[in-house]
Amino acid sequence: MPDVVLLYRPPRKPQPWLVLVEAVSSHGPMTPLRVGDLRRLLATDKAGLVFVTAFPDRATMVRYLRDIAWETEVWIAQDDTHLIHFNGDRFLGPHEVAKPR
Repeated sequence: MPDVVLLYRPPRKPQPWLVLVEAVSSHGPMTPLRVGDLRRLLATDKAGLVFVTAFPDRATMVRYLRDIAWETEVWIAQDDTHLIHFNGDRFLGPHEVAKPR
């Protein structure tokens, strides 16, 4: 399980979010494999999943940069009022998983 699991009910959104926060120092970043495992483990129609990796500082983030999964967020304690979004069609929120063809 992630280090922190938050249930967030955004205003004017019909679906709550499960915000899954992983401290890089305990399990590493939210990699594509980790995100896939958590999606399978926590699959639900009742809440969207948001994946966040927490870093103490930018220098630590740079060491893990190539491993961070797309469609996830990064929070850095050194700059605690900001998030970095790794691509996607929206800044923060659950993202649909592409269905295989």
